Amino acid sequence: MTETIARPGETERLAAGTSMGPVTLRVGALDAMIAYYRDAVTLELIAHDGPVAVLGRAAEPLIVLEHSPELRSAGPRQAGLFHTAILFDSQAALATAVDSVARHAPGTFTGSADHLVSQAFYFSDPEGNGVELYWDRDRSQWSWVHGQVEMDTLYLDPRAFLAEHLEDSAVVGGAGIGHVHLSVGDIATAKEFYTRQLGFEITFELGDSALFVSAGGYHHHMAMNTWRSAGAGRRRLALGLGRVEIEVPAADDVGALAERLAHYGIETRDDGHALSFDDPWANLIRVAAVPVHR
Repeated sequence: MTETIARPGETERLAAGTSMGPVTLRVGALDAMIAYYRDAVTLELIAHDGPVAVLGRAAEPLIVLEHSPELRSAGPRQAGLFHTAILFDSQAALATAVDSVARHAPGTFTGSADHLVSQAFYFSDPEGNGVELYWDRDRSQWSWVHGQVEMDTLYLDPRAFLAEHLEDSAVVGGAGIGHVHLSVGDIATAKEFYTRQLGFEITFELGDSALFVSAGGYHHHMAMNTWRSAGAGRRRLALGLGRVEIEVPAADDVGALAERLAHYGIETRDDGHALSFDDPWANLIRVAAVPVHR
């Protein structure tokens, strides 16, 4: 009997307790962007030190804004951020945020959808960064077929949602980064990097146009699509996405990832707390053990 031994990196997966950390955006107009995420999206301004502002909930950073007025906006077909998705812990808290954006920045609404696993509302911040505000249905209501979660894009009436869930006294509740959705050049390369090398598992695919991945059976922690960026190469330094953070349960998980990425020849930087590296489109990814920023 011959024992089959997997090569390093072939079978490892990110730990089930993996989650998403804060998203960093390079911005041209810092005050306007602070106002949008604080006054419209209802995040709290946790810290503001010179060119950097941190917004979040209950002292947990969700959005980090870095003032970079010397940079230009990225082209519409370049790789980068598709949207940052902020997950609310109740429909009432989501309704409060959606109503706030409608009142403070009504021109930024771009759509809404029921995805079966979640209810979502979409916006574009003042500098064109996509924003999703959403609430998850309980996992017991999700349906899995042949290892993939069933998701769809069904009509969700914003007015009906607010009429049903908006309460007289604003419900703030908890919130976190639920997932990050990227624009990439091609799905095959994204699949190789984010699943085989980084260690996420595929949860949903839309042919060669979109890929959804997660750890621990979540519907998706990250997604990649080519809907407006097919064929895009590495990003140039520009306004928009600065960094995506992934949080793993333990330092050993960071160490295992470092070994796996080294096996694949991916250059990493280790600052003693976290591992940083670029994806194939020069999106900066930082993986750290929780908690390093709390």
